[in-house]
Amino acid sequence: MKKIGDLFDVQLGKMLNEKAKQGNLLPYLANFNVRWGSFDLTRLNEMTFSEKERKKFSLERGDLLMCEGGEIGRCAVWEEAYQPIYFQKALHRLRPLSRGTNAEFYCYFMQYIASKGDLPKLVGETSIAHLTREKLLCLRVPAPPLPEQTAIASLLSIWDLAIEKTERLIAAKEKQYLGLLSRLITNGRYPHSHIREFATEVSRRNSGAAIVQVLSVTNRNGFVLPEDQFERQVASSDLSNYKVVTNGQYAYNPSRINVGSIARLDNWNIGVLSPMYVVFKLDEAKVNSDFFLHWLESHEAKQRISKSAQGSVRETVSFTDLAAIPFPLPFIDQQKQIAAILTTARQEIDLLKKQAEAYRRQKRGLMQRLLTGEWRVKVS
Repeated sequence: MKKIGDLFDVQLGKMLNEKAKQGNLLPYLANFNVRWGSFDLTRLNEMTFSEKERKKFSLERGDLLMCEGGEIGRCAVWEEAYQPIYFQKALHRLRPLSRGTNAEFYCYFMQYIASKGDLPKLVGETSIAHLTREKLLCLRVPAPPLPEQTAIASLLSIWDLAIEKTERLIAAKEKQYLGLLSRLITNGRYPHSHIREFATEVSRRNSGAAIVQVLSVTNRNGFVLPEDQFERQVASSDLSNYKVVTNGQYAYNPSRINVGSIARLDNWNIGVLSPMYVVFKLDEAKVNSDFFLHWLESHEAKQRISKSAQGSVRETVSFTDLAAIPFPLPFIDQQKQIAAILTTARQEIDLLKKQAEAYRRQKRGLMQRLLTGEWRVKVS
């Protein structure tokens, strides 16, 4: 094991101030330009650097950049062709002191210890978390031979490439799915009704607190356990006033529906929700539930729900507000056919997301074994 200061020259970037924005402006990176393992050069800003500062705060190929605040440990190796470019105070630049140090290997190592929560421990209990240069210099890291560093970095990059390709495919499929939504549901060809014509509010209470499965609704994952969302139990000790929701019914938070916190209960048979939630059911003789669920993901649905929230003091959407929203309503057989097409497209996206998460888990497992020396890589 060695210290970072034994392997790298560490330089904190230049402090940004109003005076620095005047005069000879040059492009620089800020902490928001750094993602895990890559850079976003579409949002470069500019500030003034003197001749002396240009040398001190410049970037060279092979430099390792790390965020010193915010998401501490987020890092990437500078291999971009964009020259000249400089960096702001929110970043540490780690420049290898010798050719025996592979910056990409240490980028992966920083990602690994950040994922374990070890980097924030270096910061200590402060109101604003910063990884100072002094603490970074003293950070102890492994120092295998350069060929082994290079081989490990090359292996891990294979998983990064697989994750990146899968995420690009997911983005393309999501765009395709939204296009299908527009063409098949919100194309203006179908007669419109109102949601109140086929939806009914449900206000069943958990009398006697007989049901103990407490649920919550999120805009990303739909129904979840509150402890999975908040990492702690947030429900009241008395569940008798909570609302009951059963499989196939819908629920939403009136104050968060405009950001997508509405979902159908699919993964549990029954549960209870905080009294603040609105629960409703559909008359499936009039509307196909899958068809309605897909419509909720459309731009039209989000726009109409958002408009329903406007004008309210707290931007809430009551069931009366939701029920008044116009809804495209083709014949039930058409709804089923359209829903089947969209469900197939959504299932493909869900499978790709599971694949990407599997790659991430594999990468985390490899990082744990390769970067700690538990598994050694033989280099011929």
